[in-house]
Amino acid sequence: MAEEAEGDLETPTIQVLFNDLQRLLGMKLSRDLDELNDMLCYVKGEVESLIEDELSIEIKDGNRPDLWSVEGIARELKGALGIEEGFKNYNIEGYSGVEVLIEPRLQKIRPYIACAVVKGVHLDDEIIREFMHLQDKLDQTYGRKRKRTSIGLYNFNLITPPLHYGASKPTAYRFIPLEGDKEMSLKEIVESHPKGIEYGHIIKSFEYWPILHDAENRVLSFPPIINSNDLGKIKEDVKDIFIEVTGTSYLTVLNTLTMVTLSIADRGEKIFSTKVKYPYGKKKTDVTPKLEERKIILELDYARCILGLDLKDKDFLNLLRKARYGLRQIDLKTIEVTIPSYRVDVMHQVDVIEDAAIMFSYNKIKPRWPQLTTFGGISTIESLSNIARELMVGLGFQEILTFSLTNKESLFDKMNTKPAHVIEVSNPMLSKYSCLRTSLMPGLMEFLSNNTHAAYPQKIFEVGECAELNREDRRVDVEESRKLACIVAHANTSFSEIKSVLDAFLINMGLRCELDERVHKSFIEGRIGVILIAGEEIGFIGEISPQVLENWNLENPASGFEISIDKILKLRSALERRN
Repeated sequence: MAEEAEGDLETPTIQVLFNDLQRLLGMKLSRDLDELNDMLCYVKGEVESLIEDELSIEIKDGNRPDLWSVEGIARELKGALGIEEGFKNYNIEGYSGVEVLIEPRLQKIRPYIACAVVKGVHLDDEIIREFMHLQDKLDQTYGRKRKRTSIGLYNFNLITPPLHYGASKPTAYRFIPLEGDKEMSLKEIVESHPKGIEYGHIIKSFEYWPILHDAENRVLSFPPIINSNDLGKIKEDVKDIFIEVTGTSYLTVLNTLTMVTLSIADRGEKIFSTKVKYPYGKKKTDVTPKLEERKIILELDYARCILGLDLKDKDFLNLLRKARYGLRQIDLKTIEVTIPSYRVDVMHQVDVIEDAAIMFSYNKIKPRWPQLTTFGGISTIESLSNIARELMVGLGFQEILTFSLTNKESLFDKMNTKPAHVIEVSNPMLSKYSCLRTSLMPGLMEFLSNNTHAAYPQKIFEVGECAELNREDRRVDVEESRKLACIVAHANTSFSEIKSVLDAFLINMGLRCELDERVHKSFIEGRIGVILIAGEEIGFIGEISPQVLENWNLENPASGFEISIDKILKLRSALERRN
């Protein structure tokens, strides 16, 4: 299932009710702004204003959408203030009986939906207002102004399952939009309703538009524009709430549903699941919400090194309990940390260590001057890369720059090789940029395919970073390497031509190579070699196969090589030590 990129989010300012925050914490708070700021530093917050009962807080971390509600802030502060420490477990009581059926045409329009039911809610005007504020804040920021996700809340007791998430002609459905007084078609809403004018561009280009209705054909909402006034209006007498999130990013839809559901559940209500039936994708039946925690291994010595604090194990673990993590000691040096389902920002043990520092309080960490006097300068790998660039330009090549992000089709399918493990973007903005490149050669081929109108011969090269999974050090998931790749394309190019370029390059580097014939599906059999220096494999060289040329819509033959700058640096250093 295709997903969109997360990216850093803007830092939001949220409005909460001061008395409601006190009620959720179960304690009286000072109205002094300095004292409030000292407390809110545990949630990376700063008071903008406190006027009567309205407290305006700027959350300095745009990657913590779980803190964009009064419930989320209270949840975190309970740990920091010692009111309720450790992992907070949220249970799903059972199945709500709601099944959502999805129409196949939505796959290319707005393909994902996730739902939940929260029962036994006790609402008043103030709580409803805060729910609406959270909904709007998530829509505007995390949901990218409703393009990626949008949220709907409904009176569960008015809904007749199963629900149908379908694709409708703009004039096929009519309903009264939220806070409206007359029925309107989807087309009329987009053309004249304030919300339709604001968000209509998201779906206007499609022939069919999303519609969510129940078994009696009553409209719940017109995603991502507006809810219906009949089923989508939450009042004080509503006890059971149905929550739905639709969008273009599966992971973001699930995360948004989790945050909204838990904000309501933090007031003491019970959560019930729903079933979503997909006619596309691998997963045909999806059960939501998914309140699944994750596990991460934390090395205590590494944490102390990062923090620069000589904390005892007991003190460090107490800080993590204050940050609402679950803990299990594996041995004297490592612990297993349980990450709550709402913590969508935690990706590495460094994120957990940062939370320990926040709970310790940055203000208590004594600053110190650097212990070593250092001077800026170009690194050895950059210096060698610059030499490589100068040599390639001297050999008649033109340097190009391509994106580090690419896709599996370019890396493997078009290069006629078997798929391998790559570093994938969890929510790519575009399918074209869905993973990190492991080779520079596909980027050069794409450049040639986009410039077939230019005169031949074409001689291009690139020096850049590639990334692969690190299978040796669990602290670092990704291992980067600096590589050089070049291609010659014209009617008479050959293995001999590109071999002469390689020899000239390496001789100027003070190195000589040998070739070992191998089979590589990107190259013509018998005209492909692995490049060896002192018995170490540093790259490959060969004539591009006709199938690969056809895949990239190229008519002229091409030959090229790709080598590791990192390995050349190591070999040169070893040679210098011997001399």
